[in-house]
Amino acid sequence: MSPSAAPAGADGLVDLRSDTVTRPTPEMRRAMADAEVGDDGYGDDPTVNALEEAYAARVGKDAALYVPSGTMANQVALRTLCRPGDLVVAGRRQHVVIYEAGGAAANAGVQLHPVDDADGTLAVTDVAWAIEAASHHHPRPGLVCVENTHMPAGGVPWTLAALEAVVSACAGLPVHMDGARLFNAEVATGVDAARLAAPVTTVMSCLSKGLCAPVGSLLAGPADVIEAARTERQRLGGGMRQAGVIAAAGLVALRTMVARLADDHARAQRLAHAVAERWPDCGCDPAHVQTNIVAFAHRAPERVVEHLRREGVLAGTIGPGVVRLVTHHDVDDAGLERALKALADAP
Repeated sequence: MSPSAAPAGADGLVDLRSDTVTRPTPEMRRAMADAEVGDDGYGDDPTVNALEEAYAARVGKDAALYVPSGTMANQVALRTLCRPGDLVVAGRRQHVVIYEAGGAAANAGVQLHPVDDADGTLAVTDVAWAIEAASHHHPRPGLVCVENTHMPAGGVPWTLAALEAVVSACAGLPVHMDGARLFNAEVATGVDAARLAAPVTTVMSCLSKGLCAPVGSLLAGPADVIEAARTERQRLGGGMRQAGVIAAAGLVALRTMVARLADDHARAQRLAHAVAERWPDCGCDPAHVQTNIVAFAHRAPERVVEHLRREGVLAGTIGPGVVRLVTHHDVDDAGLERALKALADAP
């Protein structure tokens, strides 16, 4: 396991709440300080342009758009690919359904059609049903959304075969991939991001989760779609000026932070075994933990979270009765051992 992971935060806590808590690396800070910038509103920021080009190439798409957050990337995709009143088929626990404050309705005027995604994927039959239902006076589907990796299922990555089967069932409808943690999927499956993104119309990834950049996400797709998406970004207030200062960290993230995600996955495996040993009936199967997220059921999650906090370990919840632990660059082996000990004594 790489010795390069950062130690616990300055406050001495081991923070497993999310991989969004990561801090930029020294190389990122130097790149940010030295970044060449321009006005991105005019397309004149060379560092932003370089980041968009690098991401588009990395995921095999024509073009990309830099936005402040993954939520904005998803919302821009909805506004670009759908018309108001369209039906959007998505897993009922996907980020776009439950963690974006109802943005799909407020920003895009679309109606969500949530389907079962207990295992992190969508069933071909569920997608096909929603499409066929339009001929029986149901709302017209305009888009299908998938999430890779699927966070609430425990960071489960899609297999390429399962993804291709769902896209085939879409019968020509556009498909958007919320790939906030796409590079975790790449590392876990051994399938590169471009192949994982090839079947879908658009894909977004966050730079500010496990990749440690301080801010920003990217949306990629066909050139005409991304050109239209620039207008939607502006409408949502996401236009930026000398954004090369933060884009510089994103370039470092893409170049240096992907391969090391394997360390996070290995540490999450150890957490999963500890959770399964402490609570055998909590639904945490270590064999299913392939990336950096461990999610499990508990009758009193607030007691678990409070116990861990007293032991110097921060954890979080993602729904009623569900605790989540997330490994990342800023959790090293010493921090992991502290978390394992705290879990062993948890109520």
